[in-house]
Amino acid sequence: SIHIVALGNEGDSFHQDNRPSGLIRTYLGRSPLVSGDESSLLLNATSTVARPVFTEYQASAFGNVKLVVHDCPVWDIFDSDWYTSRNLIGGADIIVIKYSVNDKFSFHEVKDNYIPVIKRALNSVPVIIAAVGTRQNEELPCTCPLCTSDRGSCVSTTEGIQLAKELGATYLELHSLDDFYIGKYFGGVLEYFMIQALNQKTSEKMKKRKMSNSFHGIRPPQLEQPEKMPILKAEASHYNSDLNNLLFCCQCVDVVFYNPDLKEVVEAHKIVLCAVSHVFMLLFNVKSPADIQDSSIIRTTQDLFAINRDAALPGASQGSPGNPPLRVIVKDALFCLCLSDILRFIYSGAFQWEELEEDIRKKLKDSGDVSNVIEKVKCILKTPGKINCLRNCKTYQARKPLWFYNTSLKFFLNKPMLADVVFEIQGTTVPAHRAILVARCEVMAAMFNGNYMEAKSVLIPVYGVSKETFLSFLEYLYTDSCCPAGIFQAMCLLICAEMYQVSRLQHICELFIITQLQSMPSRELASMNLDIVDLLKKAKFHHSDCLSTWLLHFIATNYLIFSQKPEFQDLSVEERSFVEKHRWPSNMYLKQLAEYRKYIHSRKCRCLVM
Repeated sequence: SIHIVALGNEGDSFHQDNRPSGLIRTYLGRSPLVSGDESSLLLNATSTVARPVFTEYQASAFGNVKLVVHDCPVWDIFDSDWYTSRNLIGGADIIVIKYSVNDKFSFHEVKDNYIPVIKRALNSVPVIIAAVGTRQNEELPCTCPLCTSDRGSCVSTTEGIQLAKELGATYLELHSLDDFYIGKYFGGVLEYFMIQALNQKTSEKMKKRKMSNSFHGIRPPQLEQPEKMPILKAEASHYNSDLNNLLFCCQCVDVVFYNPDLKEVVEAHKIVLCAVSHVFMLLFNVKSPADIQDSSIIRTTQDLFAINRDAALPGASQGSPGNPPLRVIVKDALFCLCLSDILRFIYSGAFQWEELEEDIRKKLKDSGDVSNVIEKVKCILKTPGKINCLRNCKTYQARKPLWFYNTSLKFFLNKPMLADVVFEIQGTTVPAHRAILVARCEVMAAMFNGNYMEAKSVLIPVYGVSKETFLSFLEYLYTDSCCPAGIFQAMCLLICAEMYQVSRLQHICELFIITQLQSMPSRELASMNLDIVDLLKKAKFHHSDCLSTWLLHFIATNYLIFSQKPEFQDLSVEERSFVEKHRWPSNMYLKQLAEYRKYIHSRKCRCLVM
């Protein structure tokens, strides 16, 4: 059989009996070497459902040779099923590229889209480029700008020849689809390449037959596929729920809101409020009016809140050692009435606007009051120097919380602003915020709220980890993301995560290590200085069962590389037994390969397989 793939649109300038008569179908219908009338060809073309990307024609050539043609005139259809398109091009015996000389768009579609794909898949396959049609303005000799621009709508012969040179293709110009151009000109070239393809297939078939006869039925051993590596499932993020729960647990509170009658309304945390609002940054002196330079934010802060420093005013429980919570009076009575709902909205990520409006309507019956409170919430969340982008709140329903794209908790990472705890690591200090640590890490929540020395101390020493590793750990707690610099740092971060029982960070580090090792080529694995066995032992020691299991499979799959390294001898008896059992390639395959090579050399014939 011969497989031809035709790409491009030659236009619909030619008509016959009120039916479109393209280049391929016209050739198949008129060529004396191809059997099958036009009705059967059309039937085959329209009834094909196996490959909807292409129109398929089937016919017989040279008597008993099956001819299969796949025609794709539109790039969008070709690109819609890339898997099918790539397989068809890779299996083609001849490729025909066609375009209309009067349609510059069809030419550029061929040049910009089809040609790069064909270059990647091309493997000594003959290519025919067919420029179809008569140029409508070819007779114009004028070189004025008007005529030159008109001539630019046609594809010149030079452009077609240049395209053919890039592919090493045969270039044809078909001024019409009559018997001469189709039968003798295009058909002659196509049939030449068809004969060449048949000769090549016959030659390959004879070579395979000779090779089979020379081996007398003895075939080389088949290398089986390695076992599938264990799949690690990432743990879902609970970042939003951690910060939302912080509002209800009332731990590490450092600010208390009061109504105008000086009655306590709700407790909160400065760090969370400042992470989503420049109004609170201004209120808590994190930024000055000169830093913000936005009159609407300054006015909103002055109109809504006032700090009360009266020692006689009843306060909340102490938030951090020696620092009583800051007392803030809410001036607006309606806003104060809805403040608990507004804080719940902020702590949940500041994007569930419909729920906030519904909660406010339950407390405020007047629609004007509801709109007024909502507008004040929008002003609180406004970005300095920009028009309020929260006017259409419903468009933000499916988006991430505001601290991901506004003022971010990362702004406060390793900064002294609002910090109420300092870690001492390797002779240096790292400031942090108890509220974030308590919300994101259960071990630190127990440490800061139990009967431990850390609960009453501001300076806390940290042992067993480097400053860089601990900063990466804090970065995850603050931002729910981390990016280790390499496998060694990822392992150090995994150990730190195991020490503080942050399971999701452990999984992230495991996935990072696995991804890095999987991306290494065999040559790099053989030459790298990383001790894979030491990595395995650390994973086991720190209860990283998923990673240790995966590393054992990885060592077994790359047995020929790791078995040559000295650290391979450090594997335990149980680990060594597992690796030997699951090794790839298997010991049986290597024995069969050695016997086959011995047989080939004994026959004094050249191995055509190895």
